[in-house]
Amino acid sequence: MKKHHINLTVNGKELELLVSSNHTLAQVLRKDLKLTGLKQGCEVGDCGSCTVLLDGSPVNSCLVLAVQAQGREVTTIEGLAQGNEMHPVQEAMVEHGGIQCGFCSPGMILSAKALLDKKPDAGREEIKRALSGNLCRCTGYQKILEAVEDAGRRMGRS
Repeated sequence: MKKHHINLTVNGKELELLVSSNHTLAQVLRKDLKLTGLKQGCEVGDCGSCTVLLDGSPVNSCLVLAVQAQGREVTTIEGLAQGNEMHPVQEAMVEHGGIQCGFCSPGMILSAKALLDKKPDAGREEIKRALSGNLCRCTGYQKILEAVEDAGRRMGRS
């Protein structure tokens, strides 16, 4: 399989990687960079467990070839906290019980962050649309929605 050199920024760190042309961004992040916060669930873009931010927008990293990330900025769940200080979305998810088994949490949190970065006062329907590509089997979504609303209030104050 042909290999390509790519340059990208992952969680604020500039990297040069040698990747196979058929490897997805999810595979490179998990296997090569050991960023295992993102999960590989369905691997066809249905579950959202592999969501990362690509130039600030949520994407299913199982559907993005690593070579497509050339020159771009990737944020994974590992890059969200600032030192020991969690991002407001992470804090709210914990406080509202929006995290149970944790499998969907990275994708939910990153999708919520992308929305709230643009619109901290997003309403319930906007939040539902932003999170619609992320499946959760544990919480029933109510606690997640409440957490995102609370995080929006926190982010609007900062």
